[in-house]
Amino acid sequence: MRKTVAFGFVGTVLDYAGRGSQRWEKWRPTLCLCQQETLVVHRLELLYDARSRSLFEGLKKDIASVSPETEVVGVEIAIRNPWDFEEVYACLHDFARSHTFHPEDEDYLIHITTGTHVAQICWFLLAEARYLPARLAQTSPPRKKDKPHSTGDVTIIDLDLSRYNDIATRFAQEREETLNFLKSGIATRNPCFNRMIEQIERVAIRSRSPILLNGPTGAGKSFLARRIYELKLARHQFSGPFVEVNCATLRGDTAMSALFGHVKGAFTG
Repeated sequence: MRKTVAFGFVGTVLDYAGRGSQRWEKWRPTLCLCQQETLVVHRLELLYDARSRSLFEGLKKDIASVSPETEVVGVEIAIRNPWDFEEVYACLHDFARSHTFHPEDEDYLIHITTGTHVAQICWFLLAEARYLPARLAQTSPPRKKDKPHSTGDVTIIDLDLSRYNDIATRFAQEREETLNFLKSGIATRNPCFNRMIEQIERVAIRSRSPILLNGPTGAGKSFLARRIYELKLARHQFSGPFVEVNCATLRGDTAMSALFGHVKGAFTG
């Protein structure tokens, strides 16, 4: 049987409810994650700093009372400024790299409701880059129309967009429009040309590196280069005008200045 492992921060605001019996009247996102009838969290790894140690211990006891099958593991971290992107990302990146994952036996969730907005962004980036092979879990409090003592809801977000039919359809349509744009609306039937355009589309969209187009005179290199420029400009990948240069007029000793502007020493090597 596959087990579910969740990661998250101890919410210093949302998870805090005091120590009296009234704490059960307040909605707490981390507790909500472990109270779902349709989701069993077998292991919950909670990140906290030294100042939140007592809050973690209290939360751990409350989770044990509502979800005894959940093993709660505390991970003490040192973050001086939880709103500092570089510091938070480095901390979570180290956490992800030091962790041993078993995706063939375990499903992973990242609880993004707790923690600062910076922490949520870092969680997302690490999951998208597959440093954490996990889906996102977002908890929400019960609505007024829900039955009394409702625990709230959990929404699971899979970053594999191909799993969403509507989004996959949008991407396929957008890619078809891009290919059509590069071919200037001409429905070519040459499989080699179509394959080349598909390769150019992938490189042009995903890479910011320079692109070199080879071909004989009159093959349409300049026209295709302009279409690539217009495509990348429309995607906000860069700004500035399109500049045409006749390469036949370039000389070895002045090529750098002609292409990139005069630089001291460019004429002397």
